[in-house]
Amino acid sequence: MCSFQNPDNRISILQMNSELEHAQLELLGAHCAVHQLRLHYSSDDLARFGRRDVLRKSAEAATALRDFYAAIESKIPHAGPSFSVPQPSAEQIGQAIDWLAGYLREQREHHSAVATPLTNEGKARLWPFFSADLLDRIRIIELRGARVRVPDFFAKVRALGFEPPEITHMDSVTFLDIIAFNQHVSERALFHALVHAVQIDTLGLQRYAELWVHGFLKTRTHFTVPLEVHAFSLSSKFLRPMTERFSVEDEVLRWVADGRY
Repeated sequence: MCSFQNPDNRISILQMNSELEHAQLELLGAHCAVHQLRLHYSSDDLARFGRRDVLRKSAEAATALRDFYAAIESKIPHAGPSFSVPQPSAEQIGQAIDWLAGYLREQREHHSAVATPLTNEGKARLWPFFSADLLDRIRIIELRGARVRVPDFFAKVRALGFEPPEITHMDSVTFLDIIAFNQHVSERALFHALVHAVQIDTLGLQRYAELWVHGFLKTRTHFTVPLEVHAFSLSSKFLRPMTERFSVEDEVLRWVADGRY
C-alpha cells in the first residue's frame, strides 16, 4: 500500500485508476451472473438446494466487497444536495433515439477509410462464438491516446436538463460493423464490442438505438443498460477458464425472444 501525498508517487494514480476500472468490469460480470440466478431461481430454492459451501463462500465474498466499497464511499466528497431527475417527454425520447442512430451511422462513415480487418489469428480465436460472415465484415481502429468523439447532440441533451452517458470512459464503441477502441484492443473489449455488432445486426440499428435509450433512461447508468449488461456477461463468460463454445447470435436471439433488452 502506498500514499499519493508524495508527488513522486502521483504517477501511480494512473495505474490505480486502471486497476479500479478493471475491478469494476469484473464486479459487473459477477453482478450479471448473480442477476441470472435471480431470474431463474428463488432465494428459498437456492438456500435449500444450492451447495452450502459455495453459497457461504459467495456470501462472505459479497459481504467483504460491500464493506470495502462502503468504507470508500463514506469518504467520497459529496458534490451537493441531490435533485429529482427530470423525465423526458415521448417526443424528446424519440429525438434522442434518432440522434443516437444518426451518430452511429455518421461515425461508421468517419472511421471506415482507416479501419482495418481483424487478423486471421484474431478470427481463429473468435470463430467458435461469432459467424465467419460477421468476423469478415468487422473493421477495427485503435485511437491510441485520442478518444471517440463525443456526440454533438450531447450538448442539446444537457441543455434540456439531462445528463448523457460518459462515452469517453468506454473501452470501445461499436459503430455498426466498425469498432473504435479508445486505447488498445484487448480480448475482453473486442468480444464485448462484437456482441454489440451482433445485437445491431439482429435488432436493426433503429431498434437497437431505441432499446439503448430506454434502457439508459430507466437505469441512468451506461453499465446497467440491458444491452450492455448482456455484452459484459457474455464477455466474462468467454474469458472463463475452459469456457465452452457458445453462439453469441443464439444468446442475443434468446434475449430478444424473452424481451430482456
